[in-house]
Amino acid sequence: MINPEDWRPVGELRLEQNALTAVTMTDRNVVVAAGPGAGKTELLAQRADFLLRTGICPYPRRILAISFKIDAARNLRDRVRVRSGPQFAARFDSFTFHAFAKRLIDNYRPTLTGPDALPPDYRIDPAIRIADEQITFDDLVPLALKILETNQHARGALRQTYSHVFLDEFQDATRNQYGFVCAAFKGTPVILTAVGDVKQRIMAWAGALNGVLKIFAEDFTAEPLPLYQNFRSAPRLRRMQNRMIAVMDPQAVSPDEELVGDEGLITVRHFDSDADEAIGVADLIEKWLQAGVAPAEIAVLVRQQASLVAGPLVEELHNRDIACRNEQERQDLNAEPVAALIFNFIRVVADDRQPQAYTDLMRIAGRAGASEEAALRFDSRLKRLLREVRAEVRRPSFGEDAIDAWAPLIRRLLDCLSRPVLAALSPAYQQGSRLDDIVDEALGAFEKELLVDGSPAGALKRLSELDAVRILTIHKCKGLEFEKVIVLGVEEQLFWGDPSAAISEFFVAISRAKNELVLTHVDYRARPAAPVQRWDAQRTAQRTFLDLADQDRRERTR
Repeated sequence: MINPEDWRPVGELRLEQNALTAVTMTDRNVVVAAGPGAGKTELLAQRADFLLRTGICPYPRRILAISFKIDAARNLRDRVRVRSGPQFAARFDSFTFHAFAKRLIDNYRPTLTGPDALPPDYRIDPAIRIADEQITFDDLVPLALKILETNQHARGALRQTYSHVFLDEFQDATRNQYGFVCAAFKGTPVILTAVGDVKQRIMAWAGALNGVLKIFAEDFTAEPLPLYQNFRSAPRLRRMQNRMIAVMDPQAVSPDEELVGDEGLITVRHFDSDADEAIGVADLIEKWLQAGVAPAEIAVLVRQQASLVAGPLVEELHNRDIACRNEQERQDLNAEPVAALIFNFIRVVADDRQPQAYTDLMRIAGRAGASEEAALRFDSRLKRLLREVRAEVRRPSFGEDAIDAWAPLIRRLLDCLSRPVLAALSPAYQQGSRLDDIVDEALGAFEKELLVDGSPAGALKRLSELDAVRILTIHKCKGLEFEKVIVLGVEEQLFWGDPSAAISEFFVAISRAKNELVLTHVDYRARPAAPVQRWDAQRTAQRTFLDLADQDRRERTR
């Protein structure tokens, strides 16, 4: 242990003063309002390191972090492990709201009675609830809240286990989620750190509380500590973001002297039609890839109807053999450990030159048994299976372009690993049908990509987080960052509705870019073949937003 006054940020990182204050706070709750690129995840990772290394979170107490997305919870957990090492990181629990609520339900399920009663083998379904059998994802937090409100042992266990709680992206909290936090920790010695960005509060459609950071500050007597610096984007991009901040929150504008520099590139591309747009954007993406930009560092963002608006571009990229992935369908799947396991297995048996996939796959062997001897036996069994399956895949008679050929091989892997080992990969797999559902979803995703060109390697590229250009809605891109960002369709027909919501979403989109931002608009978008309720073929540029991009160029040419 070290004295708090002797602690320094890990990695010789420079933190702005408010960030350092939030990281080293010892005796009160904090609410940090920060813009995109201000380092919110890093702030929480550094705070975890401070609390654990100084003993302010004393052994055996733990730190709880609650996020809104699977990948955000995973990223924070991984970053704490890198910053603090495995010994301290073992006392850091990072969950989504849904995952943590499920853990509480599993531990205190008998508390739920009457219409809320659940059997030990209850299932979770995305949409359908069946009394005494099945609940939905939306039921998890309300049921966990009911447990906290009625069971003092559950409340006491939480408060005894965790000395500190982190709430990530808390601007998106719903009424039930905020009620859950209050029921668990309000009025207790547990110290809470809430982090969020009101300019990114784009989940109002899902019931996010208006002004939740302010409500939290009042209810928990939390000290507000705003962060203003954007360390992600190049200066030219930061100046555009600053112009938008001046519209949304004038008091949060950064001084001009902090945004000096000519690094970064912003371009506005106008096309006559979506067909021309698809060719022009594909040309640009192809040029970036040929210049050595990693596919995962390129993102195409669409406010809504991503599959329809980006449809012509996806087809053009496929024609050029450029892997791309619709994150609306795939983002959550890739965060699932059993899906990653299946995809790595296919990579390893289909291609010998996949060392990282092989390493990740064999790491499971270390979890297979309680003893070293059991782990070694499992390691030998898994390696034998891989040799056998590789030989089978290389036979001329093997139909590599058909899911019917791959499915039995994947089932052999899952049988080899065994149900207990698979269930141990995630708390969500230990109850109900979640494990089987994800296996079926992974097989379905692989089959869908196989149908594109019959190539297992091509299918895995399109499913990969690393090997494919990513196509996302703005709702899915929060917390992510890319070297190159293309915002497709900056048009009134896409950025419509409540002006404050539209500008907030556009701000989130442009602030994902680190070095280059491209904004497109067209005069005509052909009606897609798929049924769609409303589609305006004639398009009008969203001039208010596009003018913000042009302003920097106009100022330099005066």
